[in-house]
Amino acid sequence: MTADNISIRMATEADTPLILKLIQGLADYEKMSADVEATEEELRKWLFEHRAAEVLIASDGGEACGFALFFSTFSTFVGRPCLYLEDLFIFPQSRGKGIGRRLLSTVASIAAERGCGRLEWECLDWNEPSIGFYKQMGAVQLTDRRKFRLNDKALKALATRG
Repeated sequence: MTADNISIRMATEADTPLILKLIQGLADYEKMSADVEATEEELRKWLFEHRAAEVLIASDGGEACGFALFFSTFSTFVGRPCLYLEDLFIFPQSRGKGIGRRLLSTVASIAAERGCGRLEWECLDWNEPSIGFYKQMGAVQLTDRRKFRLNDKALKALATRG
């Protein structure tokens, strides 16, 4: 299908099963399937009740084929809100049609409309196709940062320290 058949829309609560399917597709691609803890119930609660993040759904010829999940952050240095792109994924059979570019462009447009100072995301260091794509879109790879994470037990332990 041509780029004319590509559409991008905001997800609705009815898309929750599809969002989980897309997350599972991303996890398969990243060799992290065992790490997916998300359920439809949790996604519905956090995406549509609490509005913790937003999701764009991409379709090719009317069939859903990818998504972008993003949320607001804030930069103290810039002094404005930013958007953080948590996930961008296209099913393998739909790649190479400009869908990823359209999704990224749509998120960038939302960030610009909201007056955001930045759009940021991360990429696995082995994912050369995505790294190349992001650089081609004008992104700058940061090399002076280290990512830190507290999961489950460590998070709860730190939360209870006085």
